[in-house]
Parts: sequence; structure tokens; C-alpha cells
Amino acid sequence: MNVLYCDNHIIIVNKQPGEIVQGDKTGDEPLSEEVKRWIKAKYNKPGNVFLGVVHRIDRPVGGIVVFARTSKALTRLNEMFRNGQVHKKYWALTRNLPAEPAAELCHYISTVERNNKSYASLTPKAGAKEARLRYCVIGHSDRFHLLEVTLLTGRKHQIRVQLSAIGCPIKGDLKYGDKRSNPDGSISLLAHEIEFEHPVSHEHIHITAPIPENDPSWQAAAPKTDE
Repeated sequence: MNVLYCDNHIIIVNKQPGEIVQGDKTGDEPLSEEVKRWIKAKYNKPGNVFLGVVHRIDRPVGGIVVFARTSKALTRLNEMFRNGQVHKKYWALTRNLPAEPAAELCHYISTVERNNKSYASLTPKAGAKEARLRYCVIGHSDRFHLLEVTLLTGRKHQIRVQLSAIGCPIKGDLKYGDKRSNPDGSISLLAHEIEFEHPVSHEHIHITAPIPENDPSWQAAAPKTDE
């Protein structure tokens, strides 16, 4: 397990694609249980380990997930997420280049639970929720384009459905229009960066997750840093 940050109140880990954050109807072991075991072993804790699930990212998505280690942190983090005080950026690989190099997208998203799929409309519809994000193109390879996405709202499958709505489905995301799956069943969407004020100590927390090392598509499209 790749721990990006840990103190007495919170732990931030780098989720691997395919893992679920919290238990669901599949019965597969969630990441939360793995984190509990890590904490128990790391700090030699007797008895049950408290761990609060603050937010989730989709199963085929990798990257940053924050958990609370105390009830105080859980309560405050839940409020911070609701109030938009936690700032998240995602990186997404697409085969198609957006018409504009940077833009803010606004759609109205409705979800059909029967097929676990969201749908985006440019006009309001009954039961649909407003969804907004900003993106900018930050890298290219011969075959793919790398977009940095800043979420302004948090809707189910929001990035996936909004990028698909502008003709740029995420690499590997068959559900939202890409033509080919990734070999490992993942989609090329990474919860890359998170920034917030620590819920207890109030220090500034700014964490980034590395791009997948075993995927040459990410490596080829990533922005090149100066030597």
C-alpha cells in the first residue's frame, strides 16, 4: 500500500485502479480494510482501528484517497468536502483533443442506478444536478492528450461523463464511449492532487500522486520537467 501522508488524525493513500474504497455489494475487500490493517501493524494498535471514509473515487480510477483516523477529523473533513474547502485535481488521458485548450464545462447530470451510468445534458432536466469543472490540456503524446481537470462540483462519474459529452471520452472508459479497454480494466483517470487545511492542526496539506509507472501512455503524455 502506498501511503502518501499519515498523522494522528488523517491518512492519505494512493489507491490502485480496481480497488474499491468502501465495501459494496460485490463483497470484495475494500481499501479501507487494507488501510486499517496497515495502521494496526504500523502503530501496534490493540483492538479495532477507527477509520472514517471521507470520500470515494470510482473503482477503475487510481490516485489520492483521504481517510480520517479520528471522529473529530471525520466530522470536520465531511463538512469541508460539503463546503468545497477541499480542492482536487485529476489527470485524464483522452484519444481526442478538445476543441478548446482550456474551458469550463457546465452540464446537468442525471444518474440511472439500474445500469450505474450518468447522463449529461446542456439544459436542466427533472432530477438532474448541475455539474461544473474546468480543464486544460497540459501534455501530448503521439496518440493521447493529457488534461488536468479541476472539479467545481462533485457528481457521480462527473469527469467521465462531461469529457465524453464534449467528444473526449477517457482512455479505456468503455462505459462512456472509448473504443478500447485498458489491459488491466482501469480507465486512464488519476486523482492526482489534493489541497486543504488540516482539519485539526490547520496546517496546509498539499499532496500529489505519481502517474502510473507501468503504463507507457501516461509516461509519454506527461508534461516534461526541466532538467
